[in-house]
Amino acid sequence: MLELGLKFAFAYCLGSILGSLAIGRFHGGADLREVGSRNPGATNALRTHGRLYALGVMIIDVGKGVVAVLVIPGLAIPGVGIDPEINRALVTYSAAFAAILGHVFPLWHSFRGGKGGATAAGIICCLAPLLAGPVIGLWVLVILVTGLVGLATVLATVGAAVLIGVTRLPAEPGFFVFACLVAVLVTYTHRDNIRRMLDGTEAIVGRPLWRRK
Repeated sequence: MLELGLKFAFAYCLGSILGSLAIGRFHGGADLREVGSRNPGATNALRTHGRLYALGVMIIDVGKGVVAVLVIPGLAIPGVGIDPEINRALVTYSAAFAAILGHVFPLWHSFRGGKGGATAAGIICCLAPLLAGPVIGLWVLVILVTGLVGLATVLATVGAAVLIGVTRLPAEPGFFVFACLVAVLVTYTHRDNIRRMLDGTEAIVGRPLWRRK
């Protein structure tokens, strides 16, 4: 269990590195939590600082999820090593979820983080690459139709859980549980967006199909 705990902690600390604040150090100490929607994610970065800034934020936040899945589970920690009694899938899912938790509640930034969508996307692309296309396609489609990035992110994570349930059960129940937990967490982090959607005050990106003639 020591290996599992250490790798969970390592992934959480990695997730706590926010791409927007890391890049913000090279932009006069910019803090996206103080401007725009106050969300330190790529969407707010795009709205407030432009495409290049947003791209950098996206690369770091997605990259955290990739490292959490592809690197951390296989690390042989000095003095601990690889515990043969621990299910390797459990280690992977724990590290993956810890990275998302770190992004949402970052240790290094007073537990004020992002909403977890980009990091979750990186993880899904690694764990289920064949499902990444449909999930990303759903995300893009919702944005094109509604212009609501928050709605697209929530539906994409819920859609990912449904697809994983359909394609991976009963063989991989752990993966399905992980996907459901991610969907619940991402929905929770978008609770303010959901309230604004219901009020009709949520910001819209571009020209959604429903606004076009």
